[in-house]
Parts: sequence; structure tokens; C-alpha cells
Amino acid sequence: GMVETLELLQEEGFIETVQGMGSKVSRQANFDFPVSQLTSYQEIVKASVLHSETNIIRLEKISIDEKGTKKTGFPLHRLVWKVTRQRVVDGVSSVLDIDYLDRELIPGLTKEIAQHSIYQYIEEDLELQISYAKKEILISPIDNRDKILLDLGKDKHVVTVRSQVHLADGRQFQFTESRHKLDKFHFVDYAERRK
Repeated sequence: GMVETLELLQEEGFIETVQGMGSKVSRQANFDFPVSQLTSYQEIVKASVLHSETNIIRLEKISIDEKGTKKTGFPLHRLVWKVTRQRVVDGVSSVLDIDYLDRELIPGLTKEIAQHSIYQYIEEDLELQISYAKKEILISPIDNRDKILLDLGKDKHVVTVRSQVHLADGRQFQFTESRHKLDKFHFVDYAERRK
């Protein structure tokens, strides 16, 4: 329930309890790439001067297998949408986004929605509250999909940002793997030392 979720978030450092003020979700970072903030790709594009196009490579319905469970955090046999999107920034194919979305929580996903903004659909049409994500950033060797869908040049690696994203009630609705061309990935973080 909500109380357990809040306690968990507090343990993980997402929430600060301020005396006399109750809890507030701490803004631990502010920046121009959605690593420490939950920002949709479309929101970043709007905030920057980049010219960006999104190409939907495929939208499919899959069931999470054992390998998928370990990777995504979704339970075995969970039915999800798998959306693969290519982001072309200033004419260069720079980002490959692979999203897995719980079909029970996010019904009726279409290519049009995926082309525009999935988060807008979730928040405005479904009226669900997107709350927090657990993210990891790693350098991964390129695979065949990267070779086909990203303009890699001589690069042998990509920056991978993996996120498990949760609703306010703690339920996970999304797992995203975002694969970035090295020279296009700019990570800025803002950290405060906790007293």
C-alpha cells in the first residue's frame, strides 16, 4: 500500500521527511537529460533547440519470460507492450528506446500515442500518476539492433540507461532501456551531500 511505498522511498532516499511539513519527494537532481528526473523525451526536445524525429520501429504485444523478468522487474508471464523507437536528433540516429509497458495498467496503446508521448497519454488520458523510477546507467557493447538503428560510425559501445518506472501507488508500469550514441549522451547531475 501507500504507506509501505512511502517508507520504501524514504529508505531509498527518494523522500525527505521535513519536521512540521510532512513528506516531500526530494528533488535530488535537475538537468537536461532524463536520468535523475522523470522527463519524457518529448518534454526534453521542447526544452532544447534540437530538431528531433521519432520513428516507431515496432509495437508488439509480448509476455515476459524468465530472462525478461530478471531484466525488466516485471513478474513472469506479465503481458506487456514492447515499443521500439528510434530518435533522430539533428539528422543523426542517436537514441534507441525500448519500452515495456504493463498492458493491464496501460491499455489501448497505439503507434500514434507512441509517436507522440506515452507519458502524456498515461497522465492526461488514463489519469494515472507517474511517481518514481529506479535507474541505472551502464556502458554496453553494441548489438545487431544498434548497428541497424543507430548511426554508430566506429563506436563499439553505447550508453544504456535502464529505468523501472512506478506509479504513485508503487506499481511498476514500465521498464525502459534507452541506448545512446556515446557522443550524443550528455549527463549532468546535481547532487547534495546529506547531512
